[in-house]
Amino acid sequence: MSYKINLMKGFKILLPALCFFVATKNLQAQDLVNENEPFNMKQRSIVAISAFTANGDLQKLTASLNEGLDEGLTINEIKEVIVQLYAYAGFPRSLNALNTFMEVLKERKAKGIGDSKGKEPSPMPTEKSKLEFGTEMQTKLVGQPIKGEVYDFAPAIDQFLKEHLFGDIFGRDNLDWKTRELATISALAAIGGVENQLRSHFRVGMYNGLTGPQLSELVSIIEWKVGKKEGEAAGAVLQSVLQPTNTKRNKENNTQEFAENAIFPSAEKARPEHFTGTAWINRLVAADETKTYSVGNVVFEPGARTAWHTHPAGQILVVLDGKGWYQEKGKPARLISEGDVVVVPSNTVHWHGAAMDTPFTHLAITNIKDGSVKWLQHVTDVEYNTVNKH
Repeated sequence: MSYKINLMKGFKILLPALCFFVATKNLQAQDLVNENEPFNMKQRSIVAISAFTANGDLQKLTASLNEGLDEGLTINEIKEVIVQLYAYAGFPRSLNALNTFMEVLKERKAKGIGDSKGKEPSPMPTEKSKLEFGTEMQTKLVGQPIKGEVYDFAPAIDQFLKEHLFGDIFGRDNLDWKTRELATISALAAIGGVENQLRSHFRVGMYNGLTGPQLSELVSIIEWKVGKKEGEAAGAVLQSVLQPTNTKRNKENNTQEFAENAIFPSAEKARPEHFTGTAWINRLVAADETKTYSVGNVVFEPGARTAWHTHPAGQILVVLDGKGWYQEKGKPARLISEGDVVVVPSNTVHWHGAAMDTPFTHLAITNIKDGSVKWLQHVTDVEYNTVNKH
């Protein structure tokens, strides 16, 4: 069972850490990005088309459009990229790019080149309002509900983002979300001066399956095709995401310091035979002849988790920070976050640990009157990745 409680601010151990964000599925989307491989020529073409759409270099855009079509991009895939980018680069740049694309297609047709039209988007759902559908799309894309002062300050922008950007645009399924993020990141990198947004989209891109090496390749393409200044600026932002430095802000994102400087310090590393990844345990209350329970604070780095195990008399987990998963054998996993309380039944095979994008901390209150924990096999990468894709 899972409950939600309001925790005291003193339990706050860390500001939300890097939102790296791992693959989620967009149903019926055409997967243009293979998360385990370098970019192919179609994907490199999308980087260039997006960059030149955003910065308005129509001469280079013309060459990139021809290259993309020659490499097998369909007309609708390219149109979808250019239309989406109006939300990031503005209507004028998007309209200029569409006019340029039309001229390219006319010239190719005159030369006898037949380009594939490609897939049309499926009809939008009619059983939900645009706001409901867009909110659902945004939450799935980012991995959590989006809130912030700017949306309280200007509620209209929140509504427009949800209804239009995430509903009308990201809700169209003829491009998968990884490819949409590929286009968005490329456009922002080419525009420049939008470091905060670029940083956010690097993280969202990773949540939707883009890898660190792929994003590094994207930066190299920007530097090569757009300019050294733009490439270096985008590279610096990417490095701040992939390799946190020793600044105060990035120290907060370093999981070991997160553990050492938490409200319950002096943690010891969890034993690797019982955990996958790195975790720290601080044994706050030890069981003895007068107490049939123990209390421990457990900090997981992103992606870390326990092995499958059971507690003969059950356990209670109180989530203090971050996002994590709890799963009982044979049942769907549950995403849990700050304030959640999970009651683990006795002799129930289960595991718990961090989501892939953030550190995770919980108190573990364990009843040992019928014996101590029984450790079983590790949670495999396949089992864990399956959970994180939903």
